[in-house]
Amino acid sequence: MSFEERLADLQNRINASNRIVFFGGAGVSTESGIPDFRSKDGLYNQHDVRFDQYSPEYLLSHSCLRDHPEVFYEFSRQKLDGRGILPNVTHLKLAELEQAGKLLAVITQNIDGLHQKAGSKKVFEVHGTMLRNYCESCGKEYPEDYIFETSDPIPRCTCGGKVRPDVTLYEESLPEKAWRGAIEALSKADMLIVGGTSLTVYPASNLVREYTGENMVLINRDQTAYDHYADLIFHEGLGEVFSKIVVS
Repeated sequence: MSFEERLADLQNRINASNRIVFFGGAGVSTESGIPDFRSKDGLYNQHDVRFDQYSPEYLLSHSCLRDHPEVFYEFSRQKLDGRGILPNVTHLKLAELEQAGKLLAVITQNIDGLHQKAGSKKVFEVHGTMLRNYCESCGKEYPEDYIFETSDPIPRCTCGGKVRPDVTLYEESLPEKAWRGAIEALSKADMLIVGGTSLTVYPASNLVREYTGENMVLINRDQTAYDHYADLIFHEGLGEVFSKIVVS
């Protein structure tokens, strides 16, 4: 089918659905200027003499936070500060679909909080978020700005413990509440839209298998191992597709 024919098909599916779930990855936010991880221009391929001696996975690991906290926080401050980033058309359209009673939930692998900034209320962040920080020792919560604006190389709580972002690092388990919520939403969905993800990051990619319906749409520039599961496929950009969706 042509792009226009697939767009018409997508619009018809959205019009007929009232319990849509969107599952998204890094590609949702690249059009806002946030790099993904694995592409040629992604975070894992950005050379920086301060961090080149470490693997990207290590810099985002619990081991790095524990053993080289100065490196972990410097990397976070330089590479993960999304406070000035604005939502793009995909984030905004998803929020509009939720407000219209069409979208049941957003499941995101992203940690940037852009879905909430766009107005989405039901968001399951299966890799956590940079919008929240907490003390490893006492659990006291701190605002988004804390680790970026403190003058200390290692941000500390009033109790003396390290204050860390509420994100899921390598070697850590996914947040149970978000995971359960995502599975529950998928069990109720009458349509699943997967966007901006290669579906290679385990175990989050396995969530797609929790959807057993027949109305699955996949939007990703590159092919994925799940293409054959989809009923409708777009290998165009998310913004190119979502900008054409009409919410009624």
